[in-house]
Amino acid sequence: MAQLLDQIPWAEPLLAPDIDPAWEAELKRRGGNGSEVDRRVAPSPWIREACLGVNTGRACAISAHLFNVAALVTAQENACRYCYGASRSYMQMLGYSEAYIRRIEQDVHLAELNEKERAMVAFCRNLARSRPRPASAELDGLVHLGYTREAAREIALWIALGCFYNRITILIASPPEHGFEGWVSAKRLKFLLLAPLMRFQAARRRRGKRDPAATAAALGAGVYGPVLAPLAGLPGAAIMKAALDGAFASNVLSRATKALMFAIVARSLDCGTSEAEARRLLAADGFGDAEIEKSLASLESARVPAAEARLLPWVRDTVHFQTAQIQSRTREIAAALGNAAALEAIGVAALANATVRLAMLVE
Repeated sequence: MAQLLDQIPWAEPLLAPDIDPAWEAELKRRGGNGSEVDRRVAPSPWIREACLGVNTGRACAISAHLFNVAALVTAQENACRYCYGASRSYMQMLGYSEAYIRRIEQDVHLAELNEKERAMVAFCRNLARSRPRPASAELDGLVHLGYTREAAREIALWIALGCFYNRITILIASPPEHGFEGWVSAKRLKFLLLAPLMRFQAARRRRGKRDPAATAAALGAGVYGPVLAPLAGLPGAAIMKAALDGAFASNVLSRATKALMFAIVARSLDCGTSEAEARRLLAADGFGDAEIEKSLASLESARVPAAEARLLPWVRDTVHFQTAQIQSRTREIAAALGNAAALEAIGVAALANATVRLAMLVE
């Protein structure tokens, strides 16, 4: 069973908050909440945009209820104290009972959920854990139970985005939102009385429309297009595409380092589709097949800048980890590279893990 909230160790923050008044105003305008995470990732334009997208993104094919349950399960499975605590408190604010939340956490037979919802919870755990990564046949199982194909893909998308955000918060050891958690706990009775209204308002905030701009052709163009193309029409697809485009356009780390990081995660999760795309990126930088294979086997490359070489063995450890150990290792990375490069590396590692998990859609 995945760890419960009070069982997750948590280090001191890796990064100090970066108070940027212009970005704070932009966050507020676009519905963000100026969280502990927002302020610590602010120096990276593409990471902060991706994190804001996860927090304000909408779903068009699944209900807010399934969205909330998926977020809780994914955060618990990834042992993210920050996201797990926030998701748990948010569900309490919406009137979910403590008994109901605990039954989900402990993976007990959920009498309150029907067969479709229980299958979704199991799929969330399996995809977040990826030991091994689920095959597309598991999506077919959701469709067989009554989900539309689009809904099944949207579930996979938001689990992947959850895995991205969970790793960001774990690797920077973002302080939990104790203020929010305490406030919700103190007002539980009030929230129970207001639950119907709160759930209605929350559902409206998370309910989106199909995105006509997110065509298969538009999503398929650019980095990891084959993975994104099946998400056509889903409003959350733009978050993944913008993050991938932004990550590979950034010059904080070398493009070769980033492509190798993606290839290492792909190899670790046995994803041929993702590895092939990483190989395509590396070939464009002059890597030959034998050279790529050697780098994947040794976690080394002469083409990677010396300062970035330590990222190759480190990124493999971000695929499956114990929270305390990976936070300690990431602190060593930051001490060696500096905060700007470390934040970029954290974003790339988180995005690679999300993308490779999402690639189960096409395998």
